[in-house]
Amino acid sequence: MSRSPPPPFARIAAVLCASLALSPAAGCGGAPPAASAPVVGGGLIGAAAPELAAEVVSGEGPATLGEARGKVVIVDFWATYCHPCRKSFPGYQKIVDRFGADVAVIAVALDAPEDVSKEQLVAFANEAEVRFRILWDKDQSAVKKYNPPRMPTAYIVDRSGVVRHVHAGYEDGEEARISREIEALLGPASSP
Repeated sequence: MSRSPPPPFARIAAVLCASLALSPAAGCGGAPPAASAPVVGGGLIGAAAPELAAEVVSGEGPATLGEARGKVVIVDFWATYCHPCRKSFPGYQKIVDRFGADVAVIAVALDAPEDVSKEQLVAFANEAEVRFRILWDKDQSAVKKYNPPRMPTAYIVDRSGVVRHVHAGYEDGEEARISREIEALLGPASSP
């Protein structure tokens, strides 16, 4: 008995599924790669963090890495439809509250302008009760520079502007891992 080839719509569906599986949004949720596994976008580790140029939506603190020079910075890529992003925001705020002026968060929204409004981005931040800076990467210029593999993805940038760690995804224990990395970057004299 010979098998006939799959209908054209099945081939198209397979290609679409494969495309979605490789997009950053598809990584939203699920378990992040093992800590020792290299991360897409991890090619920035040890390199100068690309500058951010995106619309300021809300929040306090630096809006660019230049403004944040001298601080350890969490550059976080997120979207309103990303469930783990709702969990990460309060964790990042706790980190900022713990370390004070030595640490900043710059959260970069990747939502397309046709999908959300500025008011929806502000509402997301307000619901999460965060005060850190929220930017909107409407033209995707920041995402092209950083290439985050999933959402959320956090790039930990040291005081001199160099990417030291990349966290793809956000699960239980992530806040503690990031806090330990920040403590090491700040040095023993600055640790709370």
